[in-house]
Amino acid sequence: MSSITEPARQTPIFGEYEIVVLGGGPAGIAAAAAAGALSRKTLLVERYGFLGGMGTAAGVTNFCGLHANVHGDIRQVVHGVADELLARIDALGGLNEPHLIFGKTKAQAYDTAAYKCAADDLLAARKVDVLFHALAASAIVEDDRVIAILIETKSGRMAVRAQMFIDCSGDGDLAHFAGAPSEIGDAEGNLLYPTMMFRVNGVDPNAAGEAWKSIPALMEEAETRGMRFPRKGAIVRPMKHATEWRVNVTQLKTGNGRAIDGTDARQLSAGEIEGRRQALMFFEFLKANAPGFADSYIVDIPAQLGIRETRRVTGRYALGRADVLTCASFDDTIGVNGWPIEAHVAGDVRWEWPEIPASRGFNHLPYRMLLPLKIKNLLVAGRCASMTHEGQSAARVSGACFVMGEAAATGAHLALASRADPADIDVKQLQQTLRRNGVFLGMET
Repeated sequence: MSSITEPARQTPIFGEYEIVVLGGGPAGIAAAAAAGALSRKTLLVERYGFLGGMGTAAGVTNFCGLHANVHGDIRQVVHGVADELLARIDALGGLNEPHLIFGKTKAQAYDTAAYKCAADDLLAARKVDVLFHALAASAIVEDDRVIAILIETKSGRMAVRAQMFIDCSGDGDLAHFAGAPSEIGDAEGNLLYPTMMFRVNGVDPNAAGEAWKSIPALMEEAETRGMRFPRKGAIVRPMKHATEWRVNVTQLKTGNGRAIDGTDARQLSAGEIEGRRQALMFFEFLKANAPGFADSYIVDIPAQLGIRETRRVTGRYALGRADVLTCASFDDTIGVNGWPIEAHVAGDVRWEWPEIPASRGFNHLPYRMLLPLKIKNLLVAGRCASMTHEGQSAARVSGACFVMGEAAATGAHLALASRADPADIDVKQLQQTLRRNGVFLGMET
C-alpha cells in the first residue's frame, strides 16, 4: 500500500484568538510582540521549546540586516520591537558590539541562551500566549479564509481558531496548508544551500587574533595538499566571551549536488547527519592548523540544520534582485532591508552589494510582499514572504524578518479594527502606527 485512510475524528479546540502567529523566529517574535502591544489576544505557536528560530535552533548566533551603510555611515536601521529585544539580550549580558562585515556593513553576535530568555520575557510582558512543542499539520479553510490551524502537540492533535493568522514558519507551512500559491528555488528549482553551524570553546583569543581573516588562507593552502572543504572560505568569529567562537563553513547537498530541500523529510534527515560529519571534519582542521584553536572543543552543534530557503509564498509583490541592488523605494514601505544579496551557491557564497557608499544602502520592504494570493485573512512574514530567489537571499536575514513580522501584526490589528481584510487596510494608517512604535520606514533618507 502507498497510503492508508484515517478514520474521521473530533479534534479538540485549544483556544480562540484574534491573532495566531505560526513560528517563533525573528518574524514571529516581532509579530507576536507587536500584536500583544496592540492589546490583541494573541497566540504564538512554536515547534521547539524556545524562541529564536534559526537564530537559536540552528545556532546562527548573529543578527544580520539590523544595519545599513547609509552613504558611508554604517547605522542601525531596524528598530521597533527589535530594539526592545536587543535591550533585553544586552541586559542579560548576551549581546556583542556590532562588528564589521567586509568593511561595508555590520552584524551583531549574541548568546543563544540570553536570546531565548529575552524573547520569553518580551512576550510575557506583552501578555502573549505561547504554545511550545506544537507543529502545524494542516489548516481548515472556508470561503478563502483560514478558520483554524491544526497542530500536533504532546497532548495530541488540536485546533486553534482565530480571526487573523500570520505565517512566520520560515517554510510557509500555514500558507501551503491553506492552499496559497508559492514557489521554491530559482527557475530550475535550485535552493540556497543550508549550513550546519557549530560553536567551539577553549580558544586562546590572543593566539587566534583576527582568525576570520587568516583561516580562509589556511584552507586554500590545505587544498593544495589535497584536502577538500564543503565550500570556499569560512566565517569563524568570537562570541560574547572571547574563548567561544562560532563557525559557519559547512554546506549540505543531495546526491545529485543540489541543495537540501528543508521541506523534504528524507533530505532533511540525511542533511542533519551529513552536517554533523562536516562540522567534525572542519573542527579537526581548526585544531590542527589555526593558531589559538589547539585546545578548543565543540561546545554546541545546534538542534537543527540552518535552512536558508524553502517555500516563498506568492504575494501581491515579489521583492527582487534589482530592488535590493538599486535600493528601491515603495509607497507602501513598512521598513527597510540593508543586507546585500548573499547567494549560497554550490561550493561558494556570492555577494552582491548596492553601490557603497554612493547609495543609501537599503531598500524599502513593501507591505504587499506580506499579502499572499487567494487567502484573505492570512499574512506571511519572514524568509517565506513574497520574494524572488535572488531577493530572498538578501531579505531572509533577521533584520528584515523583524521588520516584516511587526508590520504583519500591525496590519492584522488594523484589519480587525476596521473589519476589513489585510489587503484593504489604509496603508498610511499602517505606516503612521509603525512610526509611532519606533519603526524606521526609510522615507527620511
